[in-house]
Amino acid sequence: MSVYNFAAGPAMLPTSVINQIKGDLPSFNDSGMSVMEISHRSDLFENIIDEAKTNLRALLNLSDDYEILFLQGGATTQFTTIPLNIAKTKHIGLVDTGHWAVRAQEEAQKVGITVDTIASSKDNQYHNIPKIEQPQQSLDYIHLTTNNTIEGTAYKQLPDLKHLVLDVSSNFLAQEYQFNNTDVIYGGAQKNLGIAGLTIVIIRKDLITETNLPSMWNYQILAKKNSMLNTPPVFAIYVADLVLKWLKDLGGVPEIEKRNRQKSGLVYDFLDNSKLFNNPVEKTSRSLTNLVFSTGDPELDAKFIAQAKENNLVNLKGHRLVGGMRASLYNAMPYDGAKTLVDFLEKFEKENRRIR
Repeated sequence: MSVYNFAAGPAMLPTSVINQIKGDLPSFNDSGMSVMEISHRSDLFENIIDEAKTNLRALLNLSDDYEILFLQGGATTQFTTIPLNIAKTKHIGLVDTGHWAVRAQEEAQKVGITVDTIASSKDNQYHNIPKIEQPQQSLDYIHLTTNNTIEGTAYKQLPDLKHLVLDVSSNFLAQEYQFNNTDVIYGGAQKNLGIAGLTIVIIRKDLITETNLPSMWNYQILAKKNSMLNTPPVFAIYVADLVLKWLKDLGGVPEIEKRNRQKSGLVYDFLDNSKLFNNPVEKTSRSLTNLVFSTGDPELDAKFIAQAKENNLVNLKGHRLVGGMRASLYNAMPYDGAKTLVDFLEKFEKENRRIR
């Protein structure tokens, strides 16, 4: 039975990666130990984490000006850790594109950071990406969420602003961005890069300075220890390395973006011509990875979700803040998953359009 998992996260893994994990579990690299048992101080794991950093640097075309950290605590922890480390004047800017941007603002304010909202699409119910003007005041950085998982919006390209801090949690490695003006890139791994428990932080090395922060929040200490001040999420880093190698073998980020556009384009084309389903997002702001839609009738939406599950299309329920449905088409979702979803959407519409 083939089940297509459209969850917003944790999400699907590539089939080949799952098979590799199964093969490695009894004895990793003929060590006689599972990868879940090996010491993080061993050469076995040192090779894994170093290879993961090398592969990630290559996929993102990152220069040596950036440090890569493999951390715990999720992207939410970074809402406070980043400003504590690099907001020297305690004054930042933020682009309000929805729930996770607001959460980043709230968490930064809890540690004494002044946050200026420099642009917002709240008045349009977050159905678009707002236009951003260069701030006149001096700010430590500008926080921006590249893809909005709940609202279904995303940046096609980054704005021409300096000192960007990017939350890339839900479209990391799913589409190409130019990171020239970026200070920090961060996100959880459980959508496009692996499993829950790992957070990626990529930071310009000149921003890593001495602070009096506790060690687990201190980028300088964490960088010096190669992300291993304490026991890191060994298994999650191992899985991330396998996913990075899988992505390199496919052709890298340009190739996966091409595939993601094919998948999302198939679903959006159906929604644009549907008489039953609606996608509220402005076309120029649509996400490649998180597609939101509804019938406008909560009871009919619930019927769709239930029947979809019966047809092995699972986790299509929208976030509780917006309702409706959401199909997350992350990197590991095959084209056949999107095609099967569209086939079911068509069938459901034929059977239910008269009810609306």
